[in-house]
Amino acid sequence: MPLTAPPSLAGHAEWPALAAAAEARLAAHGDTHRWTAALEALPALEAEACALEDGVIATGPCTERERAALEAALMELHPWRKGPFELFNLTLDTEWRSDWKWARVAGALGDLSGARVLDVGSGNGYFGWRLIGAGAGDVLGIDPSVLFYYQHEAISHYLAPLVSASNRLLPLPFEAFPAVPYDLVLSMGVLYHRKDPLEHLERLYECVAPGGKLLLETLVVKGEQNLHPAETGDGRYARMRNVWVVPTVASTLQWLEAAGFDALEVIDQSTTTAAEQRSTTWMTFESLAEALNPEQPRKTIEGHPAPLRAAILARRPC
Repeated sequence: MPLTAPPSLAGHAEWPALAAAAEARLAAHGDTHRWTAALEALPALEAEACALEDGVIATGPCTERERAALEAALMELHPWRKGPFELFNLTLDTEWRSDWKWARVAGALGDLSGARVLDVGSGNGYFGWRLIGAGAGDVLGIDPSVLFYYQHEAISHYLAPLVSASNRLLPLPFEAFPAVPYDLVLSMGVLYHRKDPLEHLERLYECVAPGGKLLLETLVVKGEQNLHPAETGDGRYARMRNVWVVPTVASTLQWLEAAGFDALEVIDQSTTTAAEQRSTTWMTFESLAEALNPEQPRKTIEGHPAPLRAAILARRPC
């Protein structure tokens, strides 16, 4: 089925090319047939209510047989990393307690009534639903993972009919996205995967409307020196490949200023624990516990400092 334009891109000259690229990406993936079948297997349930202020929850009548069919269909989209979600009293206990991260940053975002939001590296769109619960009117997620697109479609199948706001997801890399202005841009868990973090911040700047805000969340390291895992040892950080730089907070602030942002505010610094990121029945692969040194839990298995994350709010000047 052809993709329809989200409100923020309706009528935009580049939408036809974006849609074609996204559709080609979906068609080319080897698991598309299986994941499409999972969507088609979703039971015909109708949610009567949803709650997005305190979670991502849809409620309505559902028999035990229908709930079992719902669980089986959603399990075909394993692994589920961002969440949790609750659909018809079925809890998707995802790898990340993304609700904890949301609770740490939501209070600093201000009034989001009707806001247009771009979520770069959105995963399956969990934060998009929380943003709508906070008042946003148009949320667009960008993530290259085709699986996350199908997870988002599964959740949207039940939630979208109940909300007037738009929460859409494009399965594309951020590099393919045009400079469209948004009131708020999120980049969470992306910066350290970029070879050139300043270039990433400059592209984010282009997508923030004048007077708008950026919420940047990234791994950071204490001290005065940035960490470059890709240049040492086996090139991994906490078993993750493609981690090019884990910056200090000071370096991150300097990069944001160099990209043009001002009014910088560090709104949170938190150590990630195995209670927040862990294996579950909905994500059965190894998680944070296996990435830490069992004898020195403040170190990763490679000997780097254990994950510390910072959230920074920045403004594009008017």
